[in-house]
Amino acid sequence: MPVHLLKVAVGIESLDHFRQRMKARRTKTFTHYTRHMPKRAEEVLAGGSLYWIVKGYIAARCPIVGLKEAVLENKGPHCGIVMKTELIPVLPLPRRPHQGWRYLEAEDAPPDITALGKGAAEMPPELMAELRSLGLL
Repeated sequence: MPVHLLKVAVGIESLDHFRQRMKARRTKTFTHYTRHMPKRAEEVLAGGSLYWIVKGYIAARCPIVGLKEAVLENKGPHCGIVMKTELIPVLPLPRRPHQGWRYLEAEDAPPDITALGKGAAEMPPELMAELRSLGLL
């Protein structure tokens, strides 16, 4: 069973803003650099995704396709998390911000919005979170 990573999307205002940033990359994959290589790298590479926290909610995920060691100029050794630029919206789940990344077990990961049916993707994240807290989603 894969394990996922969880990270705050710093400077991202909304899911639409995030989509615009992804479109601007115009590539199939991108690499996000972080300081530490996951100790559970095998599990992450077995189908894991990087789940992004946007404005206090886990809002989207990007499938991880690789991890690589890198040395960044003036910053030393880092880990490159290689992901598809595909941004998959998920059912918003409230989450406090944190530094760096955290592991997210598969059973704790929110489902993709596409699994909820037609029209779910148009709902504001706050409304979806409220419906989820009421047990309606």
